[in-house]
Amino acid sequence: MSSAGQLLVSCLEAQGVDRAFCVPGESYLAVLDAMYNSKVETVVARHESGAAIMAEADGKMTGRPGVCFVTRGPGATNASAGVHIARQDSTPMVLFVGQIGRDMRGREAFQEMDYRAFYGSVAKWVEEVDRPERIPEIVSHAWHIAMSGRPGPVVIALPEDMLRDEVAGAAGPYVEVAEPAPTPEQVDAFTTLLGNSKSPIIIAGGSRWDETTCLLLRELSERLNIPVATSFRRQYLFDAVHSNYAGDVGIAINPELRKRITASDAVVLLGCRFSEMPSQGYELLDIPGSGKGLVHVHPGAEEIGRIYVPEIGINSAASAFLNAVLQSDIKGSWKSECESANRSYHDWTDNPAAGIGSVTMSHTVSVLRDRLPENAILTNGAGNYAGWANRFYRYSWGTQLAPTSGSMGYGLPAAVAAAKRYPDRTVVVMAGDGCFQMTCQEFGVVCEHDLNVKVIVCDNSIYGTIRMHQERDYPGRVSATNMRNPDFAAWASSYGAFAATVEADADFSERLDEIIGHKGPALLHLKLDARDIAPGKTIPVKV
Repeated sequence: MSSAGQLLVSCLEAQGVDRAFCVPGESYLAVLDAMYNSKVETVVARHESGAAIMAEADGKMTGRPGVCFVTRGPGATNASAGVHIARQDSTPMVLFVGQIGRDMRGREAFQEMDYRAFYGSVAKWVEEVDRPERIPEIVSHAWHIAMSGRPGPVVIALPEDMLRDEVAGAAGPYVEVAEPAPTPEQVDAFTTLLGNSKSPIIIAGGSRWDETTCLLLRELSERLNIPVATSFRRQYLFDAVHSNYAGDVGIAINPELRKRITASDAVVLLGCRFSEMPSQGYELLDIPGSGKGLVHVHPGAEEIGRIYVPEIGINSAASAFLNAVLQSDIKGSWKSECESANRSYHDWTDNPAAGIGSVTMSHTVSVLRDRLPENAILTNGAGNYAGWANRFYRYSWGTQLAPTSGSMGYGLPAAVAAAKRYPDRTVVVMAGDGCFQMTCQEFGVVCEHDLNVKVIVCDNSIYGTIRMHQERDYPGRVSATNMRNPDFAAWASSYGAFAATVEADADFSERLDEIIGHKGPALLHLKLDARDIAPGKTIPVKV
């Protein structure tokens, strides 16, 4: 016999969980006690949103559910930010939430809430464990749901009295999910359509990718000389220095790439949903019919035809699809299309236009591109500062962690997960001043664990994206977009981290070398000019 809390932790160990992110709470003390002598490391965040984002980022990197524990009520609602990211980014994740005792239900007890109602529209499955003997079954089901089809978040509520119950039981088997694959008829239809195409393009995105699958995509592209683009914040799926790379289909898309996609007679959406950002506000392809040879390959059958009705819809994971196509007798070559697409990509991204001010994002990203280690992991949240990285940085497999959901505050908690997962690699956070202050308290976790995380705070003292839109729609009427910021370098120094302020482009390279060479946490505070709002774009500033 063991406690239900101990059985739950045994189930996590059986699924290969080596790390859980949490903010402790009295509602799941029995689980925390069970972790005391377990193989599961607990990483204690400073806020539940940070813990949930850490878990989501871990799921992005591993392809298996990132795990987060939070307490009931406010803890659960705080964690919803990370659950929403997992939903929109199609990331496997399991959130365990402490719950009130079973005998108190329905009385609006202290911090009581209806988790099914609260999370029902964003999680793939919400469940509450009423009986401890069902823990192995529910954990197994949670892992299957989180990873199957289109991956996503699962929320499991744990009544605190249930966790103390004595139970006889053992953990279930290690969960592996089925990989949907194309039929021979679908492969034949695809090869025929592609063979008749004059200007095809592949757009890779979504989840359920690994390094091997990315290599398969590269092999197909090289065999056929077919250009490959990547979806919004999925640039890591195809090496940006490859001669067949066409660029990313996201915010501020290369106009030439947009023209290429709209003119293409065979657009292959490989793994991606093609939601608002990559679809350019749902205007890049016609809805519901595209009027062209649209091929949609996706592991979630429910996504095929949900918005875009394809000429060929294939319910398949990218790996199974690519393997099947590579084993077929597919033929074709579009070398001139590849060369043209790649040339356009370099014309759009090689030389960032000079910015204005003493410190500029164009110079910053150019130096990062030239000086960071090849395997450095770059994280970011949301904000105009990220536009420079999205456009000009050169990503490859495993070097990008960013939310397609556009969530502010993502970069720092994601960096915690990355540095714990890959302690020998350099992890660099790019964060705007507004974005950083959403989750800046997680810098305490970085310092507590002495993680090799380097934070670059891009400080222009405004909410840049909103100000840009404000100046466009309500020029000269500044409201709610100015900020008064601290001395971020002094703040970071108070944790014992290495920190410096950069007030001129000429100093950035030296400061960057210092933080990269420094073992452990470091922060650079960039003092930017608020007028320099986006690549090649300025706005007036009124404080």
